[in-house]
Amino acid sequence: MIYDVKEFFGLEKEFRNADFFETEDYKMIFQDVVSAIKEGHILAVTGIVGCGKTVTARRIRRELQKRNEVLVSNNLAVDKIRVNLGTLMFAMFSDLIVEKKDKIPSKSEFRERELMELIKRRKKPVALFIDEAHDLHHNTLKGLKRLQEIGQEADSLLSIVLIGHPKLSIDLNRPAMEEIGGRTTVLHMEGIRGNERSYIEWLLKQCLRKNSKPTDVFTETAIDNMAESFSTPLQINHYAWKSLVKAHQIGQKPVDLETLQSVISADFNGIEANLKRYGYNIK
Repeated sequence: MIYDVKEFFGLEKEFRNADFFETEDYKMIFQDVVSAIKEGHILAVTGIVGCGKTVTARRIRRELQKRNEVLVSNNLAVDKIRVNLGTLMFAMFSDLIVEKKDKIPSKSEFRERELMELIKRRKKPVALFIDEAHDLHHNTLKGLKRLQEIGQEADSLLSIVLIGHPKLSIDLNRPAMEEIGGRTTVLHMEGIRGNERSYIEWLLKQCLRKNSKPTDVFTETAIDNMAESFSTPLQINHYAWKSLVKAHQIGQKPVDLETLQSVISADFNGIEANLKRYGYNIK
Protein backbone atom coordinates (compact mmCIF):
# COMPACT_ATOMS: atom_id res chain seq x y z
CA MET A 1 0.00 0.00 0.00
CA ILE A 2 2.75 2.49 0.92
CA TYR A 3 4.65 1.84 -2.30
CA ASP A 4 1.47 2.08 -4.42
CA VAL A 5 0.45 5.40 -2.86
CA LYS A 6 3.93 6.87 -3.42
CA GLU A 7 3.95 5.73 -7.06
CA PHE A 8 0.43 7.01 -7.70
CA PHE A 9 1.24 10.53 -6.46
CA GLY A 10 4.89 10.63 -7.55
CA LEU A 11 6.44 10.76 -4.07
CA GLU A 12 10.13 10.08 -3.49
CA LYS A 13 9.60 9.55 0.25
CA GLU A 14 6.93 9.65 2.94
CA PHE A 15 6.13 12.94 4.64
CA ARG A 16 7.57 11.80 7.97
CA ASN A 17 11.00 11.40 6.35
CA ALA A 18 11.24 15.00 5.14
CA ASP A 19 14.11 17.19 6.33
CA PHE A 20 13.79 19.77 9.11
CA PHE A 21 11.66 22.87 8.41
CA GLU A 22 13.50 25.75 10.04
CA THR A 23 11.36 28.66 11.25
CA GLU A 24 12.31 31.91 13.00
CA ASP A 25 10.84 30.41 16.17
CA TYR A 26 13.22 27.45 15.91
CA LYS A 27 16.22 29.77 15.40
CA MET A 28 15.24 31.79 18.47
CA ILE A 29 14.73 28.66 20.62
CA PHE A 30 18.09 27.28 19.42
CA GLN A 31 19.95 30.50 20.28
CA ASP A 32 18.23 30.83 23.67
CA VAL A 33 18.92 27.22 24.68
CA VAL A 34 22.59 27.30 23.65
CA SER A 35 23.10 30.66 25.40
CA ALA A 36 21.35 29.48 28.59
CA ILE A 37 23.37 26.24 28.68
CA LYS A 38 26.59 28.24 28.67
CA GLU A 39 25.28 30.14 31.72
CA GLY A 40 24.26 27.02 33.69
CA HIS A 41 20.46 27.38 33.56
CA ILE A 42 17.64 24.99 34.30
CA LEU A 43 15.46 25.28 31.20
CA ALA A 44 11.98 24.06 30.32
CA VAL A 45 11.20 23.97 26.58
CA THR A 46 7.46 23.41 26.17
CA GLY A 47 5.04 23.09 23.27
CA ILE A 48 1.93 21.18 22.25
CA VAL A 49 2.10 17.61 20.97
CA GLY A 50 3.69 17.36 17.53
CA CYS A 51 5.16 20.87 17.32
CA GLY A 52 8.73 19.54 16.96
CA LYS A 53 10.19 19.67 20.49
CA THR A 54 11.99 16.32 20.37
CA VAL A 55 13.45 16.92 16.90
CA THR A 56 14.58 20.41 17.92
CA ALA A 57 16.23 19.08 21.10
CA ARG A 58 18.01 16.39 19.07
CA ARG A 59 19.37 18.99 16.64
CA ILE A 60 20.55 21.19 19.52
CA ARG A 61 22.36 18.23 21.14
CA ARG A 62 24.08 17.34 17.88
CA GLU A 63 25.16 20.93 17.31
CA LEU A 64 26.56 21.18 20.86
CA GLN A 65 28.46 17.93 20.37
CA LYS A 66 29.83 19.19 17.06
CA ARG A 67 31.06 22.42 18.66
CA ASN A 68 32.66 20.38 21.46
CA GLU A 69 32.24 23.21 23.97
CA VAL A 70 29.75 21.40 26.21
CA LEU A 71 29.47 17.80 27.42
CA VAL A 72 26.01 16.53 26.46
CA SER A 73 24.05 13.90 28.37
CA ASN A 74 20.62 12.59 27.40
CA ASN A 75 18.19 10.71 29.65
CA LEU A 76 16.79 7.85 27.55
CA ALA A 77 14.61 6.17 30.20
CA VAL A 78 11.15 5.60 28.69
CA ASP A 79 9.10 5.31 31.88
CA LYS A 80 9.49 8.91 33.05
CA ILE A 81 7.13 8.47 36.02
CA ARG A 82 9.71 6.12 37.59
CA VAL A 83 12.70 8.34 36.78
CA ASN A 84 14.40 9.74 39.89
CA LEU A 85 17.64 11.57 40.61
CA GLY A 86 19.52 8.27 40.70
CA THR A 87 18.31 7.48 37.16
CA LEU A 88 19.42 10.90 35.92
CA MET A 89 22.86 10.52 37.52
CA PHE A 90 23.22 7.09 35.93
CA ALA A 91 22.49 8.71 32.54
CA MET A 92 25.17 11.32 33.17
CA PHE A 93 27.72 8.68 34.17
CA SER A 94 26.87 6.69 31.03
CA ASP A 95 27.51 9.68 28.77
CA LEU A 96 30.46 11.27 30.57
CA ILE A 97 32.63 8.26 31.49
CA VAL A 98 35.60 7.97 29.16
CA GLU A 99 37.43 4.95 30.59
CA LYS A 100 35.51 1.70 30.27
CA LYS A 101 37.13 0.41 33.44
CA ASP A 102 35.38 3.13 35.49
CA LYS A 103 32.39 1.82 37.39
CA ILE A 104 29.26 3.62 38.55
CA PRO A 105 29.00 3.49 42.36
CA SER A 106 25.76 1.98 43.62
CA LYS A 107 25.69 3.72 47.01
CA SER A 108 24.23 7.20 47.10
CA GLU A 109 26.98 9.27 48.77
CA PHE A 110 29.78 7.61 46.77
CA ARG A 111 27.82 8.08 43.54
CA GLU A 112 27.39 11.83 44.03
CA ARG A 113 31.04 12.31 44.94
CA GLU A 114 32.24 10.27 41.99
CA LEU A 115 29.99 12.23 39.61
CA MET A 116 31.43 15.46 41.00
CA GLU A 117 34.98 14.20 40.40
CA LEU A 118 34.05 13.04 36.89
CA ILE A 119 32.73 16.50 35.99
CA LYS A 120 35.91 18.04 37.43
CA ARG A 121 38.08 15.77 35.30
CA ARG A 122 36.20 16.54 32.09
CA LYS A 123 36.71 20.31 32.60
CA LYS A 124 33.73 21.41 30.52
CA PRO A 125 30.17 22.59 31.20
CA VAL A 126 27.60 19.77 31.18
CA ALA A 127 24.10 19.83 29.70
CA LEU A 128 21.58 17.15 30.71
CA PHE A 129 18.55 16.79 28.38
CA ILE A 130 15.33 15.20 29.69
CA ASP A 131 12.52 14.64 27.16
CA GLU A 132 8.89 13.99 28.16
CA ALA A 133 9.68 15.88 31.37
CA HIS A 134 5.99 16.62 31.99
CA ASP A 135 5.74 13.02 33.25
CA LEU A 136 8.46 13.42 35.88
CA HIS A 137 7.34 13.06 39.50
CA HIS A 138 7.17 16.39 41.36
CA ASN A 139 9.82 15.20 43.82
CA THR A 140 12.19 14.49 40.93
CA LEU A 141 11.58 17.97 39.50
CA LYS A 142 12.26 19.54 42.88
CA GLY A 143 15.44 17.49 43.24
CA LEU A 144 16.93 18.93 40.04
CA LYS A 145 18.23 21.82 42.15
CA ARG A 146 20.35 19.38 44.18
CA LEU A 147 21.55 17.69 41.01
CA GLN A 148 22.68 21.03 39.61
CA GLU A 149 24.56 21.75 42.83
CA ILE A 150 26.82 18.76 42.14
CA GLY A 151 28.12 20.68 39.12
CA GLN A 152 28.63 23.78 41.25
CA GLU A 153 30.63 21.76 43.80
CA ALA A 154 32.81 20.62 40.89
CA ASP A 155 33.42 24.29 39.95
CA SER A 156 31.60 23.69 36.68
CA LEU A 157 28.27 24.56 35.09
CA LEU A 158 25.60 21.87 34.96
CA SER A 159 22.59 22.87 32.87
CA ILE A 160 19.37 20.87 32.76
CA VAL A 161 17.06 21.09 29.74
CA LEU A 162 13.53 19.80 30.31
CA ILE A 163 11.40 19.16 27.21
CA GLY A 164 7.67 18.63 27.59
CA HIS A 165 4.04 19.59 27.03
CA PRO A 166 2.68 22.97 28.28
CA LYS A 167 1.55 21.08 31.42
CA LEU A 168 5.21 21.17 32.49
CA SER A 169 5.38 24.97 32.59
CA ILE A 170 2.04 25.13 34.44
CA ASP A 171 3.26 22.61 37.04
CA LEU A 172 6.51 24.54 37.52
CA ASN A 173 4.51 27.72 38.09
CA ARG A 174 2.57 26.27 41.04
CA PRO A 175 3.44 27.81 44.45
CA ALA A 176 4.28 24.34 45.82
CA MET A 177 6.94 23.99 43.07
CA GLU A 178 8.57 27.38 43.70
CA GLU A 179 11.81 25.73 44.83
CA ILE A 180 12.46 24.55 41.28
CA GLY A 181 10.00 26.72 39.32
CA GLY A 182 11.64 29.92 40.56
CA ARG A 183 14.98 28.66 39.23
CA THR A 184 13.69 27.53 35.83
CA THR A 185 13.65 29.53 32.61
CA VAL A 186 10.64 28.55 30.49
CA LEU A 187 10.76 28.77 26.68
CA HIS A 188 7.58 28.05 24.73
CA MET A 189 7.87 26.59 21.21
CA GLU A 190 5.39 27.83 18.63
CA GLY A 191 6.67 25.40 15.99
CA ILE A 192 5.24 26.21 12.53
CA ARG A 193 2.41 28.41 13.86
CA GLY A 194 1.93 31.22 11.35
CA ASN A 195 3.88 29.27 8.71
CA GLU A 196 1.43 26.42 8.08
CA ARG A 197 0.95 27.15 4.37
CA SER A 198 4.69 27.53 3.79
CA TYR A 199 5.33 24.28 5.64
CA ILE A 200 2.81 22.34 3.51
CA GLU A 201 4.31 23.62 0.25
CA TRP A 202 7.84 22.91 1.51
CA LEU A 203 6.83 19.42 2.64
CA LEU A 204 5.32 18.50 -0.71
CA LYS A 205 8.33 19.82 -2.62
CA GLN A 206 10.63 17.87 -0.29
CA CYS A 207 8.83 14.60 -0.90
CA LEU A 208 7.79 14.92 -4.56
CA ARG A 209 9.86 13.82 -7.51
CA LYS A 210 11.44 16.47 -9.73
CA ASN A 211 9.16 18.41 -12.06
CA SER A 212 6.12 17.69 -9.86
CA LYS A 213 4.12 20.48 -8.21
CA PRO A 214 2.19 20.53 -4.90
CA THR A 215 -1.04 21.07 -6.85
CA ASP A 216 -0.42 17.74 -8.62
CA VAL A 217 -1.09 16.10 -5.24
CA PHE A 218 -3.56 18.43 -3.49
CA THR A 219 -5.94 21.03 -4.91
CA GLU A 220 -5.38 24.64 -3.82
CA THR A 221 -8.57 24.45 -1.78
CA ALA A 222 -7.35 21.34 0.05
CA ILE A 223 -3.99 22.98 0.79
CA ASP A 224 -5.73 26.10 2.11
CA ASN A 225 -7.93 23.96 4.35
CA MET A 226 -4.95 22.06 5.77
CA ALA A 227 -3.21 25.35 6.55
CA GLU A 228 -6.32 26.61 8.37
CA SER A 229 -7.17 23.36 10.20
CA PHE A 230 -3.77 22.11 11.39
CA SER A 231 -1.12 23.80 13.49
CA THR A 232 1.68 21.23 13.89
CA PRO A 233 3.87 19.16 11.52
CA LEU A 234 2.51 15.99 13.15
CA GLN A 235 -1.10 16.87 12.30
CA ILE A 236 -0.27 17.90 8.73
CA ASN A 237 1.88 14.83 8.04
CA HIS A 238 -0.69 12.46 9.53
CA TYR A 239 -3.83 13.73 7.83
CA ALA A 240 -2.13 14.54 4.53
CA TRP A 241 -0.94 10.94 4.28
CA LYS A 242 -4.35 9.53 5.30
CA SER A 243 -5.99 11.60 2.56
CA LEU A 244 -3.49 10.27 -0.01
CA VAL A 245 -4.35 6.70 0.96
CA LYS A 246 -8.08 7.45 0.66
CA ALA A 247 -7.65 9.20 -2.70
CA HIS A 248 -5.57 6.31 -4.03
CA GLN A 249 -8.33 3.87 -3.10
CA ILE A 250 -10.86 5.79 -5.21
CA GLY A 251 -8.41 6.71 -7.97
CA GLN A 252 -8.51 10.46 -7.31
CA LYS A 253 -5.66 12.83 -8.14
CA PRO A 254 -5.16 15.52 -6.95
CA VAL A 255 -6.78 15.13 -3.54
CA ASP A 256 -9.75 17.48 -3.21
CA LEU A 257 -11.25 19.17 -0.15
CA GLU A 258 -14.01 16.59 0.28
CA THR A 259 -11.56 13.68 0.44
CA LEU A 260 -9.30 15.55 2.86
CA GLN A 261 -12.17 16.37 5.21
CA SER A 262 -13.45 12.80 5.09
CA VAL A 263 -10.31 11.51 6.88
CA ILE A 264 -10.25 14.14 9.64
CA SER A 265 -11.58 12.74 12.90
CA ALA A 266 -14.94 14.08 13.99
CA ASP A 267 -13.57 14.92 17.45
CA PHE A 268 -10.35 16.49 16.10
CA ASN A 269 -11.06 19.70 18.01
CA GLY A 270 -12.89 18.03 20.90
CA ILE A 271 -12.07 18.82 24.50
CA GLU A 272 -10.27 15.50 25.12
CA ALA A 273 -8.04 15.91 22.05
CA ASN A 274 -7.12 19.49 22.97
CA LEU A 275 -6.37 18.54 26.58
CA LYS A 276 -4.06 15.73 25.38
CA ARG A 277 -2.16 18.19 23.19
CA TYR A 278 -1.34 20.20 26.32
CA GLY A 279 -0.42 17.16 28.40
CA TYR A 280 -3.65 16.54 30.32
CA ASN A 281 -6.38 13.91 30.35
CA ILE A 282 -10.10 14.43 30.99
CA LYS A 283 -9.71 13.76 34.72
